[in-house]
Amino acid sequence: MALYRPVTVLTGASSGIGRALAHVFAEHGHELALVARREPELTALADEIAAANRKRPLVLSIDLARSDAPARISHELIARGLEAAVVINNAGFGLVGAAATLDRAEQLAMIDLNVRTLTDMSLRWIDSLTRHRGGILNVASVAGFMSGPNMAVYYATKSYVLSFSEALYHELKRRGVRVTVLAPGPVPTEFQARAGLGRNLPLILACSAEQVARAGYKGLMGGKRLVVPGLANKFVTFIPRVLPRGLMLRLVAANQSQRAKTRPEGWPRRRPEGTS
Repeated sequence: MALYRPVTVLTGASSGIGRALAHVFAEHGHELALVARREPELTALADEIAAANRKRPLVLSIDLARSDAPARISHELIARGLEAAVVINNAGFGLVGAAATLDRAEQLAMIDLNVRTLTDMSLRWIDSLTRHRGGILNVASVAGFMSGPNMAVYYATKSYVLSFSEALYHELKRRGVRVTVLAPGPVPTEFQARAGLGRNLPLILACSAEQVARAGYKGLMGGKRLVVPGLANKFVTFIPRVLPRGLMLRLVAANQSQRAKTRPEGWPRRRPEGTS
């Protein structure tokens, strides 16, 4: 008899793709531990899931950018007789602008969250994931397939997530642990609508947060290594394989510059997960 009850740990659950992932996994019977900084949003999400006659998720209001965040999550789970069977690393953010002009501390914080925390969360519960024949779902981006002038550090962190997750897929497969990397393209959100970005999204690439979440769930349950939602986004990830790297750099730089011209005054440079 297991000493601890299996739970699905989901980071960045307060909005966007994370919120959609919470609903999809709950629909399929997963008991959830929701982790993010914004406790009111997490509590509201937990209430919604419970109102649908599903087990109410555990809410953990923890700043995932802190180096001790994964250890705190582990402590909270153990204290409640829980252990991770599935880990979903969705938390992350992006900064828009030239790397030399952006705040250096913020860019390092982005690396801490997008890379260090994700790595810690992916490796911390390998034994329990193996016991439950569970898995890891890491959220990357189509940005991970290329370099990104004017979002240099963000694109680089997503390249790391892609490379790390694919390698982990190969290493953990023999232990019965599934590892899937989810690489969405643009995802329309409330944030983008308020910022005036909705009209700038390439509609042919856009998928809803729910579509992305369902594709990620299906991919993880099916043992897929990589999931890129949307046919057009799959094509985008293929382009860097055939175009010269210098040309790709110029194309991405031109795209980011065009977006910069159409942003309203006061538009925040910090981009939440689920955008590209």
